[in-house]
Amino acid sequence: MAGVDVVYIEHLAEALCGISAILFTFIATFSRSEKAELMAQNTIALTLILAAGVLWWLSLSGGSLWGSNYLPKPLSLVCIILAISARLNIRGTNVSFGANPHSIGKKSEEE
Repeated sequence: MAGVDVVYIEHLAEALCGISAILFTFIATFSRSEKAELMAQNTIALTLILAAGVLWWLSLSGGSLWGSNYLPKPLSLVCIILAISARLNIRGTNVSFGANPHSIGKKSEEE
């Protein structure tokens, strides 16, 4: 019985990571609706977990990602961390504690 060709595993990993990246790009659009945001967060987390599994599978199959056979395992860990962070709901929470660019001009006008 022949296994799955590593090229197909590599393409699957790239597709799952690409889908996650596109969804991350449009998360602000999805956040207009709580239901859509929750669905997007769940989809991002799921695709990243699947990508981590596929990247690990790629490494165990002897494949390489972008010419590197070392890269799949660390990237699978990054996918797991991003999947956890995708589930964090920080709506309305100031996480940067830096200067708000919209309030800088207003403060100088008030003085």
